[in-house]
Amino acid sequence: MSVKRVVKKLMPKRLFDLLVPIYHFIVAVIANVRYGFPARKLHIIGVTGTNGKTTTTTLIFTMLREAGYKVGFMTTVDYGVGQDVHKQIEHMTTVTAPEMQRRLRDYHRQGAEWVVIETSSHALAQNRLLGLPYEMAVLTNITHEHLEYHGTFDNYREAKRRLFKMTAKSKRSLGIVNIDDPAAKLFASTTKRHVYYGLHRGDVYAKAIQLQQSDSKYTAVAGDDSYAIRVQIPGEFNIYNSLAAVAVGRELGLSKEQIEKGIAALDGVEGRMMRIDEGQPFAAMIDYAGTPDAFERSFATIRPQVKGKLVVVFGSPGRRDEIKRPIQGEIAGLAADEIILTEEDDRDEPGERIMGQIAAGAEKAGKVRDKDLFLIGNRSEAIEFAVSRVNSPNDMVVTLGKGQEKTIQRANGTFAWSEPETMRAALRKRYKAK
Repeated sequence: MSVKRVVKKLMPKRLFDLLVPIYHFIVAVIANVRYGFPARKLHIIGVTGTNGKTTTTTLIFTMLREAGYKVGFMTTVDYGVGQDVHKQIEHMTTVTAPEMQRRLRDYHRQGAEWVVIETSSHALAQNRLLGLPYEMAVLTNITHEHLEYHGTFDNYREAKRRLFKMTAKSKRSLGIVNIDDPAAKLFASTTKRHVYYGLHRGDVYAKAIQLQQSDSKYTAVAGDDSYAIRVQIPGEFNIYNSLAAVAVGRELGLSKEQIEKGIAALDGVEGRMMRIDEGQPFAAMIDYAGTPDAFERSFATIRPQVKGKLVVVFGSPGRRDEIKRPIQGEIAGLAADEIILTEEDDRDEPGERIMGQIAAGAEKAGKVRDKDLFLIGNRSEAIEFAVSRVNSPNDMVVTLGKGQEKTIQRANGTFAWSEPETMRAALRKRYKAK
């Protein structure tokens, strides 16, 4: 057990919650000094929101890189400069202040001038991003998540808005905001300037949308300008993500061709609507969705593609937001034909308790245990079982929640994990003799 967890158990929660931001503030100050305030030498774009942060950050990074910018980025999945990209191993969206400052120093040494950072509410609330002079802030959306940490939705929203308050201090001070989010006006009013983007309205919006299994095409409209956009990651929500990238490209003066080619250049993000093909007769997919809103969005994309049986595997993190568990169970219960509940970083919370809470929502949607609702604690076994439940070319198996994560957290420690490899192994095991 970590020192932090021991202290948290011994100390009253209110006192612990009060001291954590102070601790991180001090650590951030020391880190800035140690690495020579590297962020002051860079132009920084921050992307925050409940869902879509990783894809939006990666789209912006790829677009700028393809346009010839010297650019770095940091996401839940990857980090690096230009073509020198590395897998993110840490089980967190935004790294610690010392690691952040070290990377920014190294990015500058590698010649980066711009950096795009996926920015979490935890990092903002804990002062881990002290010293970062954000010039642009992007909001994807604000929905139910992390209430176990922030306490209330208002606190969670305000933690996200800290990014925009930090951006308001810069000369550029631009907020790029999803106009279809209920908090759009609040965020837009925080920076000196703002650009709204949305599916059918805003300063940048989409028309002539073509949603397909492998990609999406649409026309982005901004004033008198239009852009023929192709996003190589399916789903209506990725149209939103790419519209935010269009808005960034326009702010930086990219040409029509640079914006179009830059967005089309991203051929996928690990763990996001990721197809797994081992020659099996049915479809298999992995997605990182882990909130009720993300479930709604993912199923809205997946369900229309499946003419046969849809089998979904997922769980919910231990010691995290419990309120969302039955909600996700009900959403999946209505969308999927069969559900297999399993572990998803249970930590030291009993897996039976977590699965039971999710199952309550699935049962509310009409699912019946041991008929079309199954509880299998070991995730590898759950995925193998899911693969055994489908046969037709019209069927699909989907795993949600883990995506690209490289570890899985259990009561007895943290272990290496790969959702894609686990799915591939399950498929090979079933079809090895065929």
